[in-house]
This record gives sequence, structure tokens and C-alpha cells, in this order.
Amino acid sequence: MRCQFIHSMESIDAERWNRVVGSDYPFLRHQFLSALEHSQCIGDTRGWHSHHLLIFDDDQLIALMPLYLKQHSYGEYVFDWSWAEAYQKYGLQYYPKLIAAIPFTPASGPRLCHTLNHPEEIHRLIHKVTAHLDSTCAERHYSGWHVLFPNADDSALWQQTHAAQRIACHFQWFNREYASFDDFLATFSSRKRKNVRKERRRVVEQGLEVERLTGDAITAEHWQQFYRCYQMTYAKRSGHGGYLTPEFFACLQRDCQQQILLVIATDGDTLVASALYFFDDTTLYGRYWGALKDYDGLHFEACYYQGIEFCIEQGLQRFDPGVQGEHKIMRGFEPVITESYHQLKDPEFFGAIQHFVEEEATMVKKYQAEARQALPFKSTSTD
Repeated sequence: MRCQFIHSMESIDAERWNRVVGSDYPFLRHQFLSALEHSQCIGDTRGWHSHHLLIFDDDQLIALMPLYLKQHSYGEYVFDWSWAEAYQKYGLQYYPKLIAAIPFTPASGPRLCHTLNHPEEIHRLIHKVTAHLDSTCAERHYSGWHVLFPNADDSALWQQTHAAQRIACHFQWFNREYASFDDFLATFSSRKRKNVRKERRRVVEQGLEVERLTGDAITAEHWQQFYRCYQMTYAKRSGHGGYLTPEFFACLQRDCQQQILLVIATDGDTLVASALYFFDDTTLYGRYWGALKDYDGLHFEACYYQGIEFCIEQGLQRFDPGVQGEHKIMRGFEPVITESYHQLKDPEFFGAIQHFVEEEATMVKKYQAEARQALPFKSTSTD
């Protein structure tokens, strides 16, 4: 096996890349990663340097990793700022570091894609990859490598390595063959069910109309209005206009629109809020939200309830609405464990990190158990 880094998605043909990815997980598609590059959401001035890893058997591409060289920890959603501070305290450099991740996208998915079928070949691949990452970090003085938000199949591979496993608790919705939103609500206790219905009714009472759009029904004007909402909300929350540029969303409109759901809310003739989702054959991913003004309950309607209805209509199995937000629990989103894997070059710091993530895991699992107790379902609905 031979490993090679590439520093732009332009260095590899889209069909060749997507064939090895082998799924319709939207964030690993060549078109999505290219959109981030072409729109300069990532690049030399943004602290995200494309460093994708290709693995060949002779001249045949058999595996790949979405890999970035990072100069900071923004836009990752696996928080290691305290690790960087500890390095600095002892006169060491935490950056640059290598991460296998999708920029600004905390959605679990493949992180080592391959075309292999036999377990012994896959075992040889994961050890070839980790050895190459280790040697690259040693030769180029990177502090280490990290794999963020791998899915279950990927996690089984990374558990075979020497990397430290870190876990977190996020909230996701699961489709248990519901026939309708009311069918889903029927699994709630009476009081919790009334709360959701009241919340949805309040949106209507404010004179708002909420609509779901997909594919070619999303016009250029919709995209412009969405970006205005996104930018205004980001500025209000974070003091800047967001990581993503108008050019990025223009690329999505051109190349990725068939995997996008746009929820819009209008007050009369004015679009006042919008939520952007991606979807594949099994999963809906809630990604970006924005509003020009605040309306009671509209965020929950646009970002949660409309997504649940879409999943039920389309037969999608899972809805990942994004990170954080305990308010998701009472709306039927269940606490699930997400994983990341971390290997640091410095043995003393790596030992400390291993101890840290073990202690952290105990707290995360306790929190998950407590969150499950707060779910709105009747006692038998998740048995």
C-alpha cells in the first residue's frame, strides 16, 4: 500500500473520489468538500489546510481520508482548547495538528473510506494509515492526529489502533416506523404531548407560514434570503457573520441541491427565518439556521418539528439536528454517544490525555443516563 497527501480537491477526479466514498453521506461528497475550498471557507488564511490522504494498491485508489492540517481548533466541535493551553504552558506547540473531519460539520460519518472486503485487508489498511499518520507527525513536527465524529463502522476500525477514544453526548431522533407526526406524539406522556402541540400552534397564531422545499423548488432568491437570515443570526450570537460565505452556498445550489431540504418561514410576503438541512438515504442532518427577528417557538418548529415530519414522510431512519441543546430532550431527541480518536506525539501528554478522556467518559455516560430519564416518552415507548 502507498500513501499520498493531496492539498486540493482539484487534485482528484470527482467520480474517482465519490466511488471510494461509496455512500451518499453528503459531507464527504467531492462536491461538498470542493465547495468549501472554492468559496475560501477553508484555506491558508482560515487555518484549515486540505491534507487529504489517498491510499493506493499499486495504482488503484483503495481508500481515502478527509484530512486537514489545522492551526487552531475552531469549527471542530470536539473541544481541545484546554489541551492546547497545557502545551503552551510547558513551552510546546499544539498546532499544527492533523484532523480527519468535515469542516464546521459535527455530523458522524465515514472518516476512512475504502473499497476492501476482507477483514485482514482492512486490518492491514488501518495499521498502514496510522503508521503513516504517526510518521508524518514526527517528521513534520505536528503535535498529533485526531479523528472526529466517525460513524459506528469507522469507530470499530479506530478502536484497533493506539489512539485514545473520547466520547460525547449528543441528541438525535429515531424513526420507529411512525405513520405521522401525531403517531410520534402518541408515544409522549400526555403533558409533554400537549406542550409540543401548544408550541406548534403558537407559530400558526403568530401568522407565520412554514414550508419545506427540496431540489429545484429552492430558487436563487430563497438562497439569498436564507443567507441573510444565517448571517444575521450568526452575527447576533457570535459577533461575526459565520464561517460560511455566500459563494459556498452558491456552490451548494449548483452542485448539492438534490440532497438539501430548506425550511422557510414567512410572515405575509416576507421570509423571516430559514433552516437548511442535508439528507441521504437514511439520515437527515440539521445544519444552519437563521432568523431576521425572534418569534415564539419558531426555532423549534423550523429546526426540529419540520425535520421530524420530513423524516416520517421520506422514511428516513434518523435525524441528527446538530450538537448541544438539552432542549431537544423534551422534544423527543434521544441522548446518543458520539466518538473521536486522538493520538498525540508527546508520550507524557498523551498519557495525561488518556487519563483525562477516561475520567470524562464516566461523566458523559452518567449524563446520558440522566438525560434518558428526562425523555418525554411513555414508560413503554422505548422498551
